[in-house]
Amino acid sequence: MIIVTNQPCPPEALQDLRRSIDNIDAALVAMLAERFRCTKAVGALKALHQLPPADPARETQQIARLRRLAEDAHLDPDFAEKFLNFIIHEVIRHHEAIARESAPPAATP
Repeated sequence: MIIVTNQPCPPEALQDLRRSIDNIDAALVAMLAERFRCTKAVGALKALHQLPPADPARETQQIARLRRLAEDAHLDPDFAEKFLNFIIHEVIRHHEAIARESAPPAATP
């Protein structure tokens, strides 16, 4: 918990907090970009071996894991689950696109 004390004035304190938020947002974007770089490689591997784009068992495990991490971090687990579900949906969409792009052309009769 951040306690705002000994700040010279509210506008300055607000500016400092917003600067921290902006830095965190930049780190989140960088981390998401790296995560999607990795999931793109997973999608290519799945397409190469003709594996399904979705893995419901893995998704269930990841959601449970993220909910535990959220609880430990005092973050609303429902929010964390919604966030991960959004990411999972995007990853599956990317994996489906990679599979389509990797599929051999259909033979014409």
